[in-house]
Amino acid sequence: MEKNQEMTPTQLRKSIEKLGLSAHKYDDSTLMRFLIARSMDVEKAAKMFVQEQKWREEFVPMGFIPDCQVGDELGAKKIYLQSLSRDGEHPVMIIKTNRHFSASDQLQFKRFVVHLLDKVIASSFKEGKEIGNEKIVGILDLDKISYKNVDPRALITGFQFLQTYYPERLAKLFIVSMPWFFVSVWKMVSHFLEKATLEKIVIVSNEEGQINFIKYIGEDTLPEEYGGRAKLVALQNVKLEHFPPTLPN
Repeated sequence: MEKNQEMTPTQLRKSIEKLGLSAHKYDDSTLMRFLIARSMDVEKAAKMFVQEQKWREEFVPMGFIPDCQVGDELGAKKIYLQSLSRDGEHPVMIIKTNRHFSASDQLQFKRFVVHLLDKVIASSFKEGKEIGNEKIVGILDLDKISYKNVDPRALITGFQFLQTYYPERLAKLFIVSMPWFFVSVWKMVSHFLEKATLEKIVIVSNEEGQINFIKYIGEDTLPEEYGGRAKLVALQNVKLEHFPPTLPN
């Protein structure tokens, strides 16, 4: 990190303190995510950080969302968590949209978004590595979807959570097997996305795109049905030593 970038997290901590919170327990890489998300504007990054902290305290009071609070969503087996991408850095999350139906319980769905993002991010933690800058790779699989699986509100909610409460956590999102009728839905959803988010989204629509998609993720991580050699692993079947986190006594 360059000298001027080293100064910026320090400035951000001071701005956060002026807003009534402390950020001393957070490392520079965590604070840099908020700064990058707000184009290195310290004051805007401070407001974003405070907003995220207050939201997390209210919405995730235990520090995590347990399986029992999102049982219906997990039961659909629509999210899969693979190993790390080819570069060895980013966990790969697959969303099977043909197993999703519009949620009647919106609160549970929002909790599910937090549950899966927290768990996917936690799956990339490594001993001895500075925690705070982990990013994820997503695959939005639209294969075999019908109109009953189309849920713009769910997509918008997921992206808004990423942009507002998980800044700079998305490394790349690949959209595969997009049917013709979904193009108009995607255009509508795109209006809710920030430019920085849109730049990380790749629609795989031809042979060259498929080759680059496989190369980026790696055949050892990518399941067979997408051109790799791995098996699909349901989110709830992935056991992590550090998730859920140990609660203080």
